[in-house]
Amino acid sequence: MKRAAIIFVGLILLVASGCSGMSRTQQTTLSGAAIGAAGGAVVGAFAGGSPAVGAVVGAGIGGVTGYIIGEHGEHHYH
Repeated sequence: MKRAAIIFVGLILLVASGCSGMSRTQQTTLSGAAIGAAGGAVVGAFAGGSPAVGAVVGAGIGGVTGYIIGEHGEHHYH
């Protein structure tokens, strides 16, 4: 479990380092998906289900939410 957490944090840092050339919408979509995946994995593990399924569902919901927030922000600032 500890190894998986280290790999997960490493992947998040790797993905986050590539965000410099992204638009606000792309950044919020990616951030939402990452936060949703982490939250979904935690909920899945504590609920007695599969952390992997929780991560996938959380990533989907977080990505869509991040996209909506990013799109709203893009139109608000222009």
